[in-house]
Amino acid sequence: MEINNSKTPLFDKLQAFKEKGPLSLHVPGHKSGTVFAKRALNLYQSILSIDLTELSGLDDLHAPTEVISEAQTLAAKWFGAQHTYFLVGGSTVGNLAMILATCNQGDKVIVQRNCHKSILNGLELCGAHPIFVTPQFEADVDRYGGPTVQSIQDAIQLEPNVKALILTYPDYFGRTYQLDEIIKKAHQYNIPVLIDEAHGVHFSLDSSIFPNSAVELGADIVVQSAHKMAPAMTMGAYLHLGTSLVSKEKVAHYLQILQSSSPSYPIMASLDLARYYLEQISITELSKVQESVGTFRKHLAGSSNWDVLPYQVGIDDPLKITIKIKNGLSGQEIARLFEKENIYPELSTHNQILFIHGLKALDNHRQLQQSIESIKEQLKTEPKHATIEDISTYLFKSIQTLEFSYQEMKNKKTEFTSWENIENRIASEAVIPYPPGIPIIARGEIVTTQHIKMIKYLYKQGIRFQNDNIKNGLKVFLTE
Repeated sequence: MEINNSKTPLFDKLQAFKEKGPLSLHVPGHKSGTVFAKRALNLYQSILSIDLTELSGLDDLHAPTEVISEAQTLAAKWFGAQHTYFLVGGSTVGNLAMILATCNQGDKVIVQRNCHKSILNGLELCGAHPIFVTPQFEADVDRYGGPTVQSIQDAIQLEPNVKALILTYPDYFGRTYQLDEIIKKAHQYNIPVLIDEAHGVHFSLDSSIFPNSAVELGADIVVQSAHKMAPAMTMGAYLHLGTSLVSKEKVAHYLQILQSSSPSYPIMASLDLARYYLEQISITELSKVQESVGTFRKHLAGSSNWDVLPYQVGIDDPLKITIKIKNGLSGQEIARLFEKENIYPELSTHNQILFIHGLKALDNHRQLQQSIESIKEQLKTEPKHATIEDISTYLFKSIQTLEFSYQEMKNKKTEFTSWENIENRIASEAVIPYPPGIPIIARGEIVTTQHIKMIKYLYKQGIRFQNDNIKNGLKVFLTE
């Protein structure tokens, strides 16, 4: 069958269905927007008209043979995958499915330690035994990044019979690493490589501008959040099968279990449209985006209170712009000043702020420049605080495992313990600053002095945690 990449088959079918003006005697209950709260109808009405269900001709996400199948085939062709699945539960559901399709209870799995919480949740669901590899600390950006080829080689030599290697590429800030060499190394041992590429859906664009995608580099499964860097609706994501090393049937099986039996047609159609947008964007448009990014970086430059972190072609995502705060101020303090100017960054840490430029040139640079200059002026009179601590040595051993298996954790009792009495106890809950959702402490890890110091420091800096009572302590397993 000849593939017409100028089509958006799923979206086109929904639009044609809407134009027929059909009588809705089926779910959903808003009846194509005719039953809805009046106060919100104007805002919602256009999208409700295509918020449909598995009617004749609209296909079925869980057994696609028509327009959804065609849309997924178009996506697979453009991204360079053997097969692509549409996800309506974000990268989270893709991460869970790829792990469940690859690993069984008791299997040993090499995992990059600064992974998203959904990776750890997937490992817990399948009962695998993670072998954590600590990423390298990169002084030029003052952050932990990706693993080195040597660290992965060391982990494989320690456990040559591992069932999978699970990595994050790029990191939240858009930085990549030598993934091609790591994949080659893993494949020498017939180890499938599973990639959480939530922030890299646009890496299949011009390789002279963006780093290479994990799909192009030969990963076996790649999960991408289409809604993060491409124009898809929130919760829209792709799962790409890159090779036959992982069973397509198993992936499909777990996606049927994990995804809703009533998937959102607007989200699925936006995935169809996001692929189309990426495929149709021109070199001229990308050049304008590059120019806009450069202008934004110039606006940010010249502050005595922050540095604009360097960008390396082929290694960093140019759409991610990060400033590192100095002079005793915190990322949260500076971020609040940006928000007062109606500029909302993606993320603020204790000492960095991340801005994400989209795939379109900004059209309000003059206003943006004025707002940034206003912030710089305000900071001239801002009182300085204590020096930001160096937390680069607060993390983990180079290679480590959990103290208990997930199966053992199911049957153990827990108690809440204050920070004063928690050192060397084993955490029964993860400690997760959000965003970015990367656990400082994983469930089943020993709580160290470094952990405690880091958490207290970040809490004082205003970092938000996904824990109920993090100020006072943590749940730990009872000692026998």
